[in-house]
Amino acid sequence: MKSTLAPGIRLITSFSRDSWYRGFILLLTFLFYTAYHLSRKPISIVKSELHRNCSTVIRPADLNITNNVTWCDWPPFDQDNYQTLFGVLDNSFLVAYAIGMFFSGIFGERLPLRYYLSFGMLMSGLFTCLFGLGFYWNIHSLGYYAFIQVMNGLMQTTGWPAVVACVGNWFGKGKRGFIMGVWNSHTSVGNILGSLIAGVFVSSAWGMSFIVPGLIIASTGILCFFFLVEKPEDVNCSPPQHHNDQENGETEPLLHSSSNTDRTINGAISTEPQEIVEEHTEAISFCAALSIPGVVEFSLCLLFAKLVSYTFLYWLPLYISNVAHFDPKQAGDMSTLFDVGGILGGVMAGLVSDYTGGRATTCCVMLVAAAPMLFLYNSIGQRSLGTTIGMLLVCGGLVNGPYALITTAVSADLGTHESLRGNSRALSTVTAIIDGTGSIGAALGPLLAGLISPTGWNNVFYMLITADILACLFLSRLVYKEALGWCGRVPRVRGFKEI
Repeated sequence: MKSTLAPGIRLITSFSRDSWYRGFILLLTFLFYTAYHLSRKPISIVKSELHRNCSTVIRPADLNITNNVTWCDWPPFDQDNYQTLFGVLDNSFLVAYAIGMFFSGIFGERLPLRYYLSFGMLMSGLFTCLFGLGFYWNIHSLGYYAFIQVMNGLMQTTGWPAVVACVGNWFGKGKRGFIMGVWNSHTSVGNILGSLIAGVFVSSAWGMSFIVPGLIIASTGILCFFFLVEKPEDVNCSPPQHHNDQENGETEPLLHSSSNTDRTINGAISTEPQEIVEEHTEAISFCAALSIPGVVEFSLCLLFAKLVSYTFLYWLPLYISNVAHFDPKQAGDMSTLFDVGGILGGVMAGLVSDYTGGRATTCCVMLVAAAPMLFLYNSIGQRSLGTTIGMLLVCGGLVNGPYALITTAVSADLGTHESLRGNSRALSTVTAIIDGTGSIGAALGPLLAGLISPTGWNNVFYMLITADILACLFLSRLVYKEALGWCGRVPRVRGFKEI
């Protein structure tokens, strides 16, 4: 009687060696950036512990106090301007992150990604732990905590360009939007885990709310050093298809380069384009990366898209609490629905852009739809619990969908653009330029919301709607180019198939 393989073994052997490596790299980079976000989250949780309502706190009997109002607070955050001091910490991180991102990609192109990521995660873990050690060392200097935030912001810039470059090296254009849409959920997973871990220790010893996440990201840095594979060629796997290939059905209207030689001559496939896949080892310059078609437009679009997203990230719980009159815990729980919608929006944006081949058009349509939805959410979004949940999910999807698509699939597309003629080392620099420009918006959004909110929440939403419209305008040329590509591609594809 002929023996048959066990079902589990048949399942394992049905996947090729390349597939196993690609799945492993996708999981590994997912864990890495989850750790990055996990280590960023504690500050938002610990703020409520650094400045509390001391009238609700039981005072130890043996404690001699001079101020009944602020005795339980952690100096220097026991002052009346504590919100400004918290703003200093937030902006110390965000501004350092935005500035450092432009340089991070340059270093990432010239250093092995495995070493660069490992170093970045170890140093991020160190500075995260140093913030928490301020509790045990009894440090009350604003300068100390601001310096730690600046250094942590700089170290955190090592993550995004490197992980996107690594994923871009392993995955081609065919299903890149969908794969990266799912993969990009690491930001929300990291935020949730960071909140849960910090919440365990915040009331007893807030220093551990930083030390534990710091040890986690440092551990992932060690994991990266021992297991990360930067490129398929390093383990004899086949490289992915990065460029336009009409024969296998992959289309690239946005990234089509008019300078390339025609691929067919009188019905025959030309051999000239083979030099496009020639591998170049020289790192790309900053100006050369900016000259890649689409980099400037998508960078400026992301600036305004990220401005909207981060304004919701920092201010949505307070808005829900003030307008819907929820208590802080309920408002915080409700605000997570915006992130849930963002995950769904990122996956949907990836699927649609893969199917249509129109990254810019997908982003533009979602941003156009987001503007009226933001207006509706501010007008009727708090009338009932069901309306609030539905509007948060929809707004989260429309706001974060384009943001997720640009920072992942679009960055990988542009970093492997065919005009680079095989120079795959441009991916880190291109990613850093796009996300660095977006990070400027991430720093500006919460700052502008803080300045505008005293005049009324309506004005904050008008600012967000304006930012959405500006993001659309910067994509208008690319949308027009994609539309021309769709109109002009049909005859060529049919003619190629008929030969």
